[in-house]
Amino acid sequence: MGPKRQPTLDEVAARAGVSRSAASRVINNARHVSQAKRDAVERAVAELGFVPNPTARALATQQVGAVVLALSHHDPAQFTDPFFAQIILGVNAELEKTDLELLLVLANTTQGQARLQRILKSRRADGVMLMALRGDDPLAALADQHDVPVVFGGRPLHAEPRWYVDADNRGGSRLATEHLIGLGRRHIAVITGQMDTDAGASRHRGYLDAMAVAGLSPSRVEHGDFTEPSGAAAMTRLLAAYPEVDAVVAGSDAAAAGALRALKAHGRSVPGDVAVVGFDDLLTAQHTDPQLTTVHQPIHGLGREMAKMLLSLIAGEEPHPLILPTRLVRRASA
Repeated sequence: MGPKRQPTLDEVAARAGVSRSAASRVINNARHVSQAKRDAVERAVAELGFVPNPTARALATQQVGAVVLALSHHDPAQFTDPFFAQIILGVNAELEKTDLELLLVLANTTQGQARLQRILKSRRADGVMLMALRGDDPLAALADQHDVPVVFGGRPLHAEPRWYVDADNRGGSRLATEHLIGLGRRHIAVITGQMDTDAGASRHRGYLDAMAVAGLSPSRVEHGDFTEPSGAAAMTRLLAAYPEVDAVVAGSDAAAAGALRALKAHGRSVPGDVAVVGFDDLLTAQHTDPQLTTVHQPIHGLGREMAKMLLSLIAGEEPHPLILPTRLVRRASA
């Protein structure tokens, strides 16, 4: 008979009825753990005969009990966007299963970035989640500068980080464009998001993919920044340059709402004259006139999975990058 198999941390957590990270914090005598969880884990350790790994224990005892969600964007007003609210709610929902505190850092200015750097240099956080990076954002190099786990929400444009959670932006935009093609639309335009973000560039590539397969011209392009005003302005330019346009793929629901407003102002009916598809499936998509056909991405789930991945890293695991699926939600606009 071989040696008895040692119980795992996952088995301790399951026996105690707590998360893996909570079990790890109790075993390593870390702070910010409720007494009820501590008692449950200690009972499970005794019942299973669990022996902690000395190396992992040494690392875990250095934890401070807080993680950072850093949002980087050139326009602070963007932080009021429902997208970011859903991300924060998703992150918080996952962290509520632990005793970790969440620090929110708006790293959209030099001062904000310096504050984040100070937090990390002084080890006042056990890990970082980064959102809304632009192509030249200095925060993209953060993972190489500090000895803390970093999880990216969405891939940086010019990098492939080790750990990230993203939505299938390219596939979702391809679905939207294919839907319009299936409706018989042939003069399909696109209003992109910011092209120095991976989301903006990937959604544009999805449009190009579908147009190429269908043998249609992808030349009707106007650039925006995911906002409603930029969508309205881009739609106005498209109508002036391409009066024959009969469908539009927008880079976001906000941009699509702006396009609807511009189409109405120019006397174009939706979807009769021009069909419109957005991207995100925010609550606003149900309140446009007409209601917006859009691509659903699991924004709340994106936040949850970012937090889950970071917790896994803090617990000493090696998670894999994750791309969440998107799907088309059909409503009245297309």
